[in-house]
Amino acid sequence: MKQLFLGSAAIIVATVGAQAADLPVKAKPVEYVKVCSLYGAGFWYVPGTDTCLKIGSYVRVQTSWDAEGGGIPTGMGTTGGQFTRSDTNEFNYRTRAALSVDLRTQTEYGTLRSYIEVGAEYTTATGSAADANAVFFDRGFIQFAGFTAGRIRSYFDINSFAPYGYSNNRVSGDTGATGIYGIAYTAQFGNGVTASLSIEDSGASAGGNNTGSAGGRGRFVADASTLGFFSPGAETVDNGGTNFPDVVGALRIDQAWGYAQVAAALHEATGAYFGTDTDLNGHPSDTTGWAVTGGFTLNDVLGLKGDQFGMQAAYSEGAAGYVTRATTPFNVWSANNNAGFAWLTDGVFDTGTGIELTTVWGINGFYQHFWDPKWRTSLYGGYVEVDYNGTATGILNSRLAGGVCATAVGATLTAVTPQAGNSCSPDSSWWQLGTRTQWNPHPDLDIGLDILWTHLNTAYKGPASIATSGARPACVGAGCVMDDQDVVSAYFRIQRNFLP
Repeated sequence: MKQLFLGSAAIIVATVGAQAADLPVKAKPVEYVKVCSLYGAGFWYVPGTDTCLKIGSYVRVQTSWDAEGGGIPTGMGTTGGQFTRSDTNEFNYRTRAALSVDLRTQTEYGTLRSYIEVGAEYTTATGSAADANAVFFDRGFIQFAGFTAGRIRSYFDINSFAPYGYSNNRVSGDTGATGIYGIAYTAQFGNGVTASLSIEDSGASAGGNNTGSAGGRGRFVADASTLGFFSPGAETVDNGGTNFPDVVGALRIDQAWGYAQVAAALHEATGAYFGTDTDLNGHPSDTTGWAVTGGFTLNDVLGLKGDQFGMQAAYSEGAAGYVTRATTPFNVWSANNNAGFAWLTDGVFDTGTGIELTTVWGINGFYQHFWDPKWRTSLYGGYVEVDYNGTATGILNSRLAGGVCATAVGATLTAVTPQAGNSCSPDSSWWQLGTRTQWNPHPDLDIGLDILWTHLNTAYKGPASIATSGARPACVGAGCVMDDQDVVSAYFRIQRNFLP
């Protein structure tokens, strides 16, 4: 009986064990994506980590009239200022798409953040320049413990017209969408008050022997002894290589009413060699330019919900790119015998002289009104003035080939020859005034029209012989004049935004 009982028990245990082995194993719980509410809408936790992620994008379709596809008014730093049937397109286009990735993690030193925005575009050109497909890289930076490093917006920038207009205006020195290389530290003092110190790229000079980043402030030091500085639609500079980066300091306050900021910058303005590029000829002494700015933006102006008003003023000596993005010459023709030009430099030198720094100052502002949640209208604009001191003016005039302004024999610049009655001044200025109305049938969809007027007060105003430019033949003799010019541009845009 004992053996029978033990045997039966063994059989029962084995049977139960076999049945248990056949039962399905309970699955591990699924780890669903969780919303991260620490940093605003659109963030979610990356599964298995404590890092929050947001993916954003936009697609833009823009049509421009009397402006290049990217928004620069025709002739304001474009090759299409001839306004001829062969050299100027009335309509130009841009299609742009971008993707952004924002990663944030809490640490014992605060938020660790990395951000990147890349995209691609197709842009048509205004004149002889080729249409372009391009891949672009606007932003890519790391923020940690008060430091920001990478491709950023300059800490000198205050107001950007991007939310209020579609044009690529020339009355602001804002680094814009392309950004700039920089390393900065920001100290927080509470109540929205911050102070920042930034080291930024000083290069990006068109035609110079150093280039820097695409969003750089520019280096525009001209050697008047050998270079064709006064070519219609072209400007040649002779920079020294980069010796040190720009230094930018800013003090800012952010409150519910808006924000205000003051900033200052030091900018390298260094020439290469006298004459041809060889150290046997010597070179001008190294020079440093500077710029200062102040500005503000007010929210809910006059108690109107969403309305904004802002202004900014900037002044520079030897640092023109901090006041304007007009980094290439103005070149506007209203007729073969009537044209306006403007050239921009950080400084000018001649054989045996130092660098004479150029003064550039400007003021700009905007106002945006919401008619209702789906309709808004903005008004924006500004003024920029370029002033060469007496010594710089004398250097440039001494190199003009003939004409009433020439002060030396053997001059080298032949593109512009002032005649009797000319101002004999390289100084110039320009106004821009625009208005944009935008419809938002959905919060993520922008549809709008922007109209921009640009007025150029030309350099060397008055009678002058003007060299050939594109389809424009040379104008020589009576009736040729350099005069103020106007350009009206229009922009139509459709843009879909997702978690910008």
